[in-house]
Amino acid sequence: MRIRAGYEITYECPQPTPMLMLLNVHSSRYQDLETPDIIRTDPLLRITQYHDAYANLVSRTILPAGRTVISSDFVIHDTGEPDPVSPNAIQHPVENLPNEVLVFLLASRYCETEHLSQLAWNLFGGIEPGWGRVQAICDYTHDRIRFGYEHARPTKTAFEAHEERLGVCRDYAHLAIALCRCMNIPARYCTGYLGDIRITPIPGPMDFSGWFEAYLGDRWHTFDARFNTPRIGRTLMARGRDATDVAITTIFGPNFLAKFEVITEELV
Repeated sequence: MRIRAGYEITYECPQPTPMLMLLNVHSSRYQDLETPDIIRTDPLLRITQYHDAYANLVSRTILPAGRTVISSDFVIHDTGEPDPVSPNAIQHPVENLPNEVLVFLLASRYCETEHLSQLAWNLFGGIEPGWGRVQAICDYTHDRIRFGYEHARPTKTAFEAHEERLGVCRDYAHLAIALCRCMNIPARYCTGYLGDIRITPIPGPMDFSGWFEAYLGDRWHTFDARFNTPRIGRTLMARGRDATDVAITTIFGPNFLAKFEVITEELV
Protein backbone atom coordinates (compact mmCIF):
# COMPACT_ATOMS: atom_id res chain seq x y z
CA MET A 1 0.00 0.00 0.00
CA ARG A 2 1.01 3.64 -0.48
CA ILE A 3 0.70 6.26 2.25
CA ARG A 4 0.86 10.02 1.86
CA ALA A 5 2.28 11.72 4.94
CA GLY A 6 3.47 15.16 5.90
CA TYR A 7 2.93 18.23 8.02
CA GLU A 8 2.81 22.01 8.10
CA ILE A 9 4.06 23.69 11.26
CA THR A 10 4.34 27.44 11.78
CA TYR A 11 6.38 29.14 14.48
CA GLU A 12 6.69 32.81 15.37
CA CYS A 13 9.85 33.97 17.15
CA PRO A 14 10.76 37.43 18.49
CA GLN A 15 14.45 36.92 17.65
CA PRO A 16 16.69 34.45 15.78
CA THR A 17 16.36 31.15 17.62
CA PRO A 18 18.23 27.82 17.20
CA MET A 19 16.08 24.72 16.71
CA LEU A 20 16.47 20.95 16.43
CA MET A 21 13.95 18.91 14.42
CA LEU A 22 13.22 15.17 14.31
CA LEU A 23 10.77 15.39 11.43
CA ASN A 24 12.15 12.87 8.94
CA VAL A 25 11.24 9.20 8.77
CA HIS A 26 13.64 6.90 10.59
CA SER A 27 16.63 5.47 8.73
CA SER A 28 15.06 2.00 8.96
CA ARG A 29 12.32 3.19 6.55
CA TYR A 30 14.46 5.00 3.96
CA GLN A 31 14.13 2.15 1.47
CA ASP A 32 10.31 2.49 1.58
CA LEU A 33 10.20 6.13 0.45
CA GLU A 34 8.66 6.62 -3.00
CA THR A 35 9.18 10.39 -2.98
CA PRO A 36 11.80 12.38 -1.05
CA ASP A 37 11.12 13.18 2.60
CA ILE A 38 12.44 16.75 2.54
CA ILE A 39 11.99 19.47 5.14
CA ARG A 40 10.91 22.69 3.43
CA THR A 41 10.93 26.10 5.08
CA ASP A 42 9.47 29.49 4.24
CA PRO A 43 11.56 31.59 4.33
CA LEU A 44 14.30 29.33 2.98
CA LEU A 45 16.66 28.38 5.82
CA ARG A 46 20.02 26.63 5.96
CA ILE A 47 19.53 23.15 7.50
CA THR A 48 22.27 20.73 8.53
CA GLN A 49 21.63 17.13 9.59
CA TYR A 50 23.22 14.33 11.58
CA HIS A 51 22.20 10.92 12.96
CA ASP A 52 22.01 10.69 16.74
CA ALA A 53 22.81 7.71 18.97
CA TYR A 54 19.45 6.09 18.13
CA ALA A 55 19.85 6.44 14.34
CA ASN A 56 17.32 9.27 14.27
CA LEU A 57 17.92 11.94 11.62
CA VAL A 58 18.22 15.27 13.45
CA SER A 59 18.01 18.58 11.57
CA ARG A 60 19.50 21.84 12.86
CA THR A 61 18.56 25.35 11.83
CA ILE A 62 18.04 28.86 13.15
CA LEU A 63 14.56 30.30 12.99
CA PRO A 64 14.64 34.00 12.03
CA ALA A 65 12.67 36.66 13.85
CA GLY A 66 9.07 36.58 12.68
CA ARG A 67 7.08 33.72 11.12
CA THR A 68 8.55 30.48 9.74
CA VAL A 69 6.59 27.72 8.02
CA ILE A 70 8.08 24.19 8.14
CA SER A 71 6.52 21.54 5.92
CA SER A 72 6.90 18.23 4.14
CA ASP A 73 4.72 16.03 1.91
CA PHE A 74 5.89 12.62 0.75
CA VAL A 75 4.73 9.13 -0.22
CA ILE A 76 5.96 5.96 1.48
CA HIS A 77 5.32 2.31 0.70
CA ASP A 78 3.96 0.05 3.44
CA THR A 79 3.26 -3.67 3.56
CA GLY A 80 -0.36 -3.05 4.52
CA GLU A 81 0.02 -5.65 7.25
CA PRO A 82 -0.90 -4.93 10.89
CA ASP A 83 1.75 -4.79 13.61
CA PRO A 84 3.22 -8.29 14.04
CA VAL A 85 2.17 -10.32 17.08
CA SER A 86 4.61 -12.84 18.58
CA PRO A 87 2.93 -14.49 21.59
CA ASN A 88 5.83 -16.92 22.09
CA ALA A 89 8.49 -14.20 22.38
CA ILE A 90 10.45 -14.74 25.59
CA GLN A 91 11.74 -12.29 28.19
CA HIS A 92 15.49 -12.52 28.70
CA PRO A 93 17.09 -12.45 32.15
CA VAL A 94 18.92 -9.17 32.65
CA GLU A 95 22.29 -10.91 32.70
CA ASN A 96 21.64 -12.27 29.19
CA LEU A 97 20.59 -8.98 27.60
CA PRO A 98 22.84 -7.35 24.96
CA ASN A 99 24.84 -4.41 26.26
CA GLU A 100 23.17 -1.97 23.87
CA VAL A 101 19.65 -2.52 25.25
CA LEU A 102 20.52 -2.07 28.95
CA VAL A 103 20.00 1.71 28.75
CA PHE A 104 16.32 0.99 28.07
CA LEU A 105 15.97 -0.60 31.52
CA LEU A 106 16.91 2.62 33.30
CA ALA A 107 14.69 5.39 34.61
CA SER A 108 14.48 8.45 32.36
CA ARG A 109 13.00 11.95 32.39
CA TYR A 110 9.39 10.85 31.83
CA CYS A 111 9.62 7.22 32.97
CA GLU A 112 10.44 7.39 36.67
CA THR A 113 10.54 3.69 37.53
CA GLU A 114 11.33 4.37 41.19
CA HIS A 115 7.72 5.46 41.78
CA LEU A 116 6.16 2.51 39.97
CA SER A 117 8.35 -0.49 40.77
CA GLN A 118 6.34 -1.93 43.66
CA LEU A 119 3.06 -1.40 41.82
CA ALA A 120 4.46 -3.16 38.75
CA TRP A 121 5.61 -6.21 40.69
CA ASN A 122 2.29 -6.38 42.55
CA LEU A 123 0.35 -6.27 39.28
CA PHE A 124 2.54 -8.27 36.90
CA GLY A 125 4.91 -10.33 39.02
CA GLY A 126 2.61 -13.35 38.83
CA ILE A 127 2.37 -13.25 35.02
CA GLU A 128 4.70 -15.48 33.04
CA PRO A 129 7.60 -13.43 31.65
CA GLY A 130 7.46 -12.71 27.94
CA TRP A 131 4.92 -11.39 25.47
CA GLY A 132 1.98 -12.03 27.79
CA ARG A 133 3.49 -9.87 30.52
CA VAL A 134 4.01 -6.93 28.13
CA GLN A 135 0.47 -7.37 26.82
CA ALA A 136 -0.85 -7.33 30.39
CA ILE A 137 1.01 -4.04 30.93
CA CYS A 138 -0.61 -2.65 27.76
CA ASP A 139 -4.05 -3.82 28.91
CA TYR A 140 -3.60 -2.16 32.29
CA THR A 141 -2.30 1.10 30.80
CA HIS A 142 -5.06 1.17 28.17
CA ASP A 143 -7.71 0.81 30.87
CA ARG A 144 -6.01 3.10 33.36
CA ILE A 145 -5.76 6.26 31.22
CA ARG A 146 -8.59 8.14 29.52
CA PHE A 147 -7.54 9.84 26.29
CA GLY A 148 -8.12 13.53 25.62
CA TYR A 149 -6.05 16.23 23.88
CA GLU A 150 -7.11 18.61 26.63
CA HIS A 151 -5.15 16.45 29.08
CA ALA A 152 -1.82 16.97 27.28
CA ARG A 153 0.95 18.53 29.34
CA PRO A 154 4.61 18.65 28.26
CA THR A 155 5.86 17.99 31.80
CA LYS A 156 3.59 15.02 32.59
CA THR A 157 5.48 11.89 33.65
CA ALA A 158 4.46 8.23 33.65
CA PHE A 159 3.69 8.31 37.37
CA GLU A 160 1.61 11.47 37.04
CA ALA A 161 -0.34 9.98 34.14
CA HIS A 162 -0.99 6.89 36.26
CA GLU A 163 -2.26 8.93 39.19
CA GLU A 164 -4.31 11.40 37.12
CA ARG A 165 -5.66 8.64 34.82
CA LEU A 166 -5.77 11.14 31.94
CA GLY A 167 -3.47 11.73 29.00
CA VAL A 168 -2.56 11.50 25.33
CA CYS A 169 -0.65 8.87 23.35
CA ARG A 170 2.74 9.84 24.79
CA ASP A 171 1.39 9.32 28.33
CA TYR A 172 0.17 5.82 27.47
CA ALA A 173 3.59 5.04 26.03
CA HIS A 174 5.50 6.50 28.97
CA LEU A 175 3.47 4.56 31.52
CA ALA A 176 3.78 1.26 29.65
CA ILE A 177 7.52 1.81 29.15
CA ALA A 178 8.05 2.56 32.83
CA LEU A 179 6.09 -0.52 33.91
CA CYS A 180 8.05 -2.71 31.47
CA ARG A 181 11.35 -1.40 32.79
CA CYS A 182 10.20 -2.06 36.34
CA MET A 183 9.70 -5.69 35.27
CA ASN A 184 13.23 -5.83 33.74
CA ILE A 185 11.92 -5.62 30.15
CA PRO A 186 13.86 -3.14 27.99
CA ALA A 187 11.41 -0.65 26.46
CA ARG A 188 11.91 2.39 24.24
CA TYR A 189 9.71 5.26 23.06
CA CYS A 190 8.73 5.65 19.40
CA THR A 191 7.12 8.50 17.51
CA GLY A 192 5.84 8.72 13.97
CA TYR A 193 2.83 8.77 11.68
CA LEU A 194 -0.23 6.62 12.34
CA GLY A 195 -3.28 7.54 10.30
CA ASP A 196 -6.83 6.20 10.54
CA ILE A 197 -6.04 3.61 7.88
CA ARG A 198 -8.64 0.88 7.40
CA ILE A 199 -10.34 1.71 10.68
CA THR A 200 -13.29 3.92 11.59
CA PRO A 201 -11.95 7.51 11.57
CA ILE A 202 -11.07 8.75 15.04
CA PRO A 203 -12.60 12.14 15.93
CA GLY A 204 -10.20 15.03 16.37
CA PRO A 205 -7.29 16.53 14.43
CA MET A 206 -4.58 14.31 12.95
CA ASP A 207 -1.35 14.33 14.94
CA PHE A 208 1.92 12.48 15.21
CA SER A 209 1.59 9.36 17.32
CA GLY A 210 3.55 7.84 20.21
CA TRP A 211 3.96 4.11 20.90
CA PHE A 212 6.73 1.87 22.26
CA GLU A 213 8.88 -1.15 21.55
CA ALA A 214 9.80 -3.91 24.01
CA TYR A 215 12.82 -6.17 23.68
CA LEU A 216 11.74 -9.82 23.70
CA GLY A 217 13.14 -12.90 21.99
CA ASP A 218 16.29 -11.20 20.70
CA ARG A 219 14.52 -8.35 18.91
CA TRP A 220 12.31 -5.30 19.38
CA HIS A 221 8.52 -5.64 19.10
CA THR A 222 5.92 -2.90 18.57
CA PHE A 223 3.26 -2.27 21.22
CA ASP A 224 0.67 0.51 21.45
CA ALA A 225 -0.99 0.92 24.84
CA ARG A 226 -3.34 3.67 23.65
CA PHE A 227 -5.08 1.68 20.92
CA ASN A 228 -4.06 -1.73 22.31
CA THR A 229 -4.61 -3.49 19.00
CA PRO A 230 -2.36 -4.07 15.96
CA ARG A 231 -2.58 -1.17 13.50
CA ILE A 232 -1.79 -0.76 9.80
CA GLY A 233 0.48 1.90 8.32
CA ARG A 234 2.66 2.79 11.28
CA THR A 235 5.58 4.94 10.00
CA LEU A 236 8.47 5.38 12.41
CA MET A 237 10.22 8.74 12.70
CA ALA A 238 12.34 8.43 15.84
CA ARG A 239 13.17 6.22 18.83
CA GLY A 240 14.66 7.02 22.22
CA ARG A 241 14.45 6.57 25.97
CA ASP A 242 11.30 8.71 26.19
CA ALA A 243 9.77 11.80 24.58
CA THR A 244 12.83 13.88 25.49
CA ASP A 245 14.91 12.03 22.90
CA VAL A 246 12.33 12.19 20.12
CA ALA A 247 10.80 15.65 20.45
CA ILE A 248 9.49 16.77 17.05
CA THR A 249 11.11 20.16 17.62
CA THR A 250 13.35 21.52 20.36
CA ILE A 251 13.59 25.31 20.31
CA PHE A 252 16.24 27.18 22.28
CA GLY A 253 14.40 30.43 22.93
CA PRO A 254 10.95 32.06 23.14
CA ASN A 255 8.50 31.04 20.41
CA PHE A 256 4.82 30.72 19.57
CA LEU A 257 3.30 27.74 17.77
CA ALA A 258 0.91 29.38 15.29
CA LYS A 259 -0.12 26.32 13.22
CA PHE A 260 0.23 22.55 13.46
CA GLU A 261 -1.22 20.17 10.87
CA VAL A 262 -0.32 16.54 10.16
CA ILE A 263 -1.40 14.48 7.14
CA THR A 264 -1.45 10.65 7.04
CA GLU A 265 -3.69 8.94 4.51
CA GLU A 266 -3.76 5.85 2.31
CA LEU A 267 -3.50 6.52 -1.41
CA VAL A 268 -5.75 4.49 -3.70
